[in-house]
Amino acid sequence: MRVAFLGLGIMGSRMAANLVRAGHELTVWTRTPGKAQAWADEHRAAVAATPREAADGAEVVVSMVVDGAQVRSVLLGEDGAADGAGDGTLVVDMSTIAPADARSIAADLEARGLRFVDAPVTGSSPKAADGTLTIMCGGAADDVDRARPLFDVMGELVVHVGATGQGQALKLVNNATAAANAATVAQALLVADALGVDLDALQAVLGAGSGGSAMLALKAAPMRDHDFSTLFKAEHMLKDVRLCLEEAQSAGVPFPAAAAARDALVAAMGRGRGDADFAVLLEAFEGLAGRRLGDGPAGPDGPSGD
Repeated sequence: MRVAFLGLGIMGSRMAANLVRAGHELTVWTRTPGKAQAWADEHRAAVAATPREAADGAEVVVSMVVDGAQVRSVLLGEDGAADGAGDGTLVVDMSTIAPADARSIAADLEARGLRFVDAPVTGSSPKAADGTLTIMCGGAADDVDRARPLFDVMGELVVHVGATGQGQALKLVNNATAAANAATVAQALLVADALGVDLDALQAVLGAGSGGSAMLALKAAPMRDHDFSTLFKAEHMLKDVRLCLEEAQSAGVPFPAAAAARDALVAAMGRGRGDADFAVLLEAFEGLAGRRLGDGPAGPDGPSGD
């Protein structure tokens, strides 16, 4: 398929690379000068100067950017993809944005004769690289089917959730749950460390039992090493958790675990750690505890008892 791919960040660059390897014909655009050209030189793709130029002749336009404002800009702004796309072109937004933004953008695109699917992803950069993302789709079944050859290259699990915006709603709940689970892992590690529990044993037991989670498997080791190399930025996770809490509030349903994770992420942002991986929320709990993970037992035999 002829694809315009807009956005070559941590996730988008890897997703687009899989499409090229699968034989799809890509024209790429990204905001950072020179970045698209360097990527295209490596992956044998074409480069466009604007989203409008990228969309010219494309069967599908894929956007993978940061937030709703950026999605609207690259699709419907000046020199946006909608200006270059032909009638009936399918637009697939794989960013994570508010469901209301997805519905509004879909309506504006449809008024211009274009089709729309919201298809946010989960799985972080390793799964983006090996094409095993989970993709949540909102939109008409026919439109989801049109995009499925692309989804099947980028993802391992592709779920048609429902109407436009429902993919985004599910993604926000998923990310808020992930953030809450990561916060729980951070707290568990700190408590176990203060009790003198062997952290290798802790990970093995939790992972084999009811305390296990994807966040335990993915984030416990980086937290223990204080290695916050970015797989998914803290500032982006904070954005998603905030959006989820806004949706929950509008529905009249509390989500206190997500609210606590939000506060830890806010603290990480206050430390200037927004570009670090969201596992850096550990530092917020270290601050509350007045100790660093790895300090060892608290009390008379440990640092806290000195």
